[in-house]
Amino acid sequence: MALPSMDSNELTRQAPLLLAACVGVICSSIVLPFYTMGLFVGPVTETFGWSRSEFQLSLLFSTGFGVVTSPLVGWLIHRFGPRPVALFGIVGLSLAFLMPALTTGTLWQFYLAYSAMAFLGAGTIPVTWTTAVTANFHIHRGLALGLVLSGTGLCAVLVPPVIAAVMAEYGWRMGYVALALIPLFIAGPIVFTFFRPAPIASETDPSSATQSWGLTLSDAMKRYRFWVLLGSIFLVYIAQSGLVPNLIPALTDTGISPTDAAQTMSLFGAAVIIGRLTIGFCVDRFWAPGVAAVALLLPVIGCFLLWQDLTLANARIAAVLLGFAAGAELDLMAFLAATYFGPRHYPKIYGVLYAALASASGIAPALFAEIYEQTQSYTIGFATGAAAFTVAVILVLMLGRYPPEAKTIP
Repeated sequence: MALPSMDSNELTRQAPLLLAACVGVICSSIVLPFYTMGLFVGPVTETFGWSRSEFQLSLLFSTGFGVVTSPLVGWLIHRFGPRPVALFGIVGLSLAFLMPALTTGTLWQFYLAYSAMAFLGAGTIPVTWTTAVTANFHIHRGLALGLVLSGTGLCAVLVPPVIAAVMAEYGWRMGYVALALIPLFIAGPIVFTFFRPAPIASETDPSSATQSWGLTLSDAMKRYRFWVLLGSIFLVYIAQSGLVPNLIPALTDTGISPTDAAQTMSLFGAAVIIGRLTIGFCVDRFWAPGVAAVALLLPVIGCFLLWQDLTLANARIAAVLLGFAAGAELDLMAFLAATYFGPRHYPKIYGVLYAALASASGIAPALFAEIYEQTQSYTIGFATGAAAFTVAVILVLMLGRYPPEAKTIP
């Protein structure tokens, strides 16, 4: 199918949309809880006497419930468009972040609060922002996705120091209040003003969309590529989500200062941004599964460094390698889903793929923390991460050639 001609100034013309979507990613229900979890592990568990695995199980309720919410969000976006879904999610997430600050010491209250982040903030998950990119960008789709999803790295760099400063001055409860203010007062005005993507392809009015080819969700699920992509996503996020939230506790357990540990996470965040932009640039020019394989091999080296000797130097190298791979996964998932299955039903397909990501992200932090509590060591977790990344590389290479319709340059 021939695609409409697009000029090469996509990025310049639609810079406001990219800005709004990037800020939306920073303030999303998957990114804010994930990258700030490590800050709350010590203070909250000390306050209530919980174990680390009990506390980190909270991510199963925030990120993990994406298994339920992401297909629903995909359907809502296909029905109503990304803009109203995003605005509702921003308000809902801010309300949900107030709930942990009000807990009185029972785990179910804390889990309920993180569940609220998943449901009330569901409209902020990446499917919303990447749908806008795939509907509006064709020549520079990979780079546009990289720019938008670099919001995850920006969150890792910018938000934890701010929340840490608030917590140092006012305590962990006010840390959650500060998190509640970020989506509403930073993302809200920017998204309301600039997030106005083009219509998504619809079966009743194909002419209203900029690009209309694509498999339905049921057709995509009948093809092996769907399950290969889903399996690789699941394994990558088992590794990433198990390693990253536990990296600060692992470092501080060895006597490394919290300040040095936080700086290590800043390196991770900077590497995420570099990874997003590099991968986005490369997939517009080279075979995306090959690019993915190279990116996902790097954290295998990082895991072996951590497994061999958990020094600050090794941790910083590993953080950079993990961050570069983390900068690849979300935009690669979006790019590969749109490329192999088409943009027409992208929100629904991406929503189901995102469910694999969400389940892994919810399970892994508590799983790796439990491994630590049983063995009093993170070495098994580091080895598990290396194995998961390795198998993910093999799977992603099985995707094969692009379908003929996937050419984005007319």
